[in-house]
Amino acid sequence: MTFSKWIRQLSALLLVAAISTVTWAQDDALYGKSDPTGKSGGKLTIGSLTEPPSLDPYHQGADARIRVTVLSYQGLFYEGASGEAVPLLAQSYTQSADGLTYTFKLRQGVKFHTGQTMTAADVKYSYDYLRDSKNGSPGAGDLSTVASISAPDDDTVIFTLSSRNGLLPMTLTHRYGGVIPKDYFATPDAKAKLNQVSVGTGPFKLKQFRQNSVLVFEKFKDYWQKGLPHLDEVTFAFMPNSAAMAVAATNARIDMAIFTRPQDTEQLTKVKGLKLIRTPSMNQKSIDLGSENPLLTDERVRRAIALAIDKNEVMQASIAGYGQVIGTMVAGMQARWGLPLDQTPNQKVDLDTARKLLAEAGYPNGFELDLTTIITYDWMDPAAITIAEQLKKIGIRVNIKKLELGVWVRNFQNKQMGFTFNDWPASPDPSLLYYRHFRAAPLGADFRNWKNEQASALLDQGREESDYAKRREIYNNFQKQLAQSVPTIMMFSADLLTVEGARVQNHQQHPTGWYFGLIKTWVPN
Repeated sequence: MTFSKWIRQLSALLLVAAISTVTWAQDDALYGKSDPTGKSGGKLTIGSLTEPPSLDPYHQGADARIRVTVLSYQGLFYEGASGEAVPLLAQSYTQSADGLTYTFKLRQGVKFHTGQTMTAADVKYSYDYLRDSKNGSPGAGDLSTVASISAPDDDTVIFTLSSRNGLLPMTLTHRYGGVIPKDYFATPDAKAKLNQVSVGTGPFKLKQFRQNSVLVFEKFKDYWQKGLPHLDEVTFAFMPNSAAMAVAATNARIDMAIFTRPQDTEQLTKVKGLKLIRTPSMNQKSIDLGSENPLLTDERVRRAIALAIDKNEVMQASIAGYGQVIGTMVAGMQARWGLPLDQTPNQKVDLDTARKLLAEAGYPNGFELDLTTIITYDWMDPAAITIAEQLKKIGIRVNIKKLELGVWVRNFQNKQMGFTFNDWPASPDPSLLYYRHFRAAPLGADFRNWKNEQASALLDQGREESDYAKRREIYNNFQKQLAQSVPTIMMFSADLLTVEGARVQNHQQHPTGWYFGLIKTWVPN
């Protein structure tokens, strides 16, 4: 099912006069195409430049965590590569005529890594915990329209909404949370234990996590999808840099790796037995401008910075052009949801206007500004040097500061972002891309302290509306606000560059960069 068909189906559901039922039998669509020749057994080693600060799916928001924990934790739905929400732990659902009640029938026979059988009480507990902002989950705002959750029997869960949210199924995927045993977080050391054991329902369970060294997942033998996963074990070996990872791939010490810079893969295309796979992504490389920084509070300053940045030049320096310059929407969603670039404010370099805006804001001679990069995100180093040279032309003197990912994430969650690079994938709907990040508190997280009431109102309207044409107009208006006020500068979407050894069979790269594809990957015995 295509994304557009899925949206039309949801729209139709909201218009019927009686309760409608949606039932899928699409198990083959979960985690990519099945390979009838696939063999069980064997181990796979993957090189990785980024290490998750922790493996806690509820409280850790880093993309480095999400990309690996999708192997162990599952939500009610799976986020298909083409944008459809496919029932995963849910078997089917019904939606009331007014759109305010979703009733989910659960898949039976699902077990947790702890050995116990999943029931509706576990699902209710998991999503109630996730949506409670006091628990500190970065995904709490995604469920702000949920008024209550009930579990009338072991196989049924009912979500009652305070306002319509046609994107609820896509929200109930794996990015944050996942279904875990009831009352898991009742013990004081529960969060810390998630670095030692996994408690999800996914096809792989945690075997070992040695920080600064290795992360190992092993096959969950009681996994509910019969015959999956094929692999007995998946090991992530953390590498200090791309050069070391390239050497490891050349010497077959790793079987697979995702590279962030194409120049690091050029030599590998000549190595016998290695193949380079280039796929489009839902990722964006951006610069955030946190308004808690006094230098960035004035919109005129933020606009000046945007007008001084040549996005294409930054992309060429960072990834040698293996991507697409963007405006206010990731490349993979531009055609369907993006505001046309020629209608998007502050996209063309205009140094004279930038200098004028700085002078009007009280900085005729510019100022000094720290730019934060994240250690192990290789593309950020050349990008930072390029941007420093660009901003020098309007009098802004940039000091480049490098942070460990864990420190950066804490700053992000505490809304102390300042002037920083960011690197994050999108879910294939504008509400899931924008709402949590840019909607003012308490319904959104507003990580950049934007506090834009008009933009927040548009985000509320977009989430409640189900008609595509009306939603498109709403999000076009939002993107104009985003580009005009500049709480962030979305620069480019980079292609995913995956290097695979000859042993790797049936690996399908998900456009988010998350490792869903490993669940149906196999190696010859």
